Amino acid sequence: MEQHIIVRVAHSGDIHYADTITNEMESSAKARGTGIAKRSPQYIADKMKEGKAVIAYTADATWVGFCYIETWSHGSYVANSGLIVAPEFRKSGVAKNIKKRIFELSREKYPDSKIFGLTTGLAVMKINSELGYEPVTYSELTQDEAFWAGCKSCVNYDILMAKERKNCMCTAMLFDPADHYEPTETKEQFEKDSKVYERLLRLKQRIFGKKEKETIGASRPKSLMHYFFNF
Repeated sequence: MEQHIIVRVAHSGDIHYADTITNEMESSAKARGTGIAKRSPQYIADKMKEGKAVIAYTADATWVGFCYIETWSHGSYVANSGLIVAPEFRKSGVAKNIKKRIFELSREKYPDSKIFGLTTGLAVMKINSELGYEPVTYSELTQDEAFWAGCKSCVNYDILMAKERKNCMCTAMLFDPADHYEPTETKEQFEKDSKVYERLLRLKQRIFGKKEKETIGASRPKSLMHYFFNF
């Protein structure tokens, strides 16, 4: 029988899940060979207490998923970070529900902020596109040093620094409240280009696993390739 899953804003009563969440974040990153920037149980607990996180669980209190909000550049940028779903609940649609709620929470708390995310997964890109995000270059993200310092615990940090923070294994996506496409448009565009995205993600994994010469281009981006391989 399918279990009912509750998705809501987290609070101080949820801090007992913090260890489970951080352990799953770490094991999931290792399994993928990529990385979510590592966070401590205390950091996750603080996000819950501040009302800057969304949690999912079953009626019998089994933890299902989690995501939290971070702010950068004095609140000009907001990141929906650390999306994680327990293995037994993946492909159930709960990740989409968590992303939708954390996006709504971000808009409620920071209506004028740009919301961005970094992901190595096509599934997360799809969910983001349905919310109105679009792929962007790293230059359009926050340049707050504290944000990039948070990537130090990621297994791909050396790649990020070798690329002078212009690119890495992750793909950047952004929602700008002042200038954005409608979710129906970004969703339609993603569906149209999904096969291309899939190939580019695989290509990025191969390319960034090797040493290569830096290339410099001053022209305006003209294709999807720019958003994946902007050096």
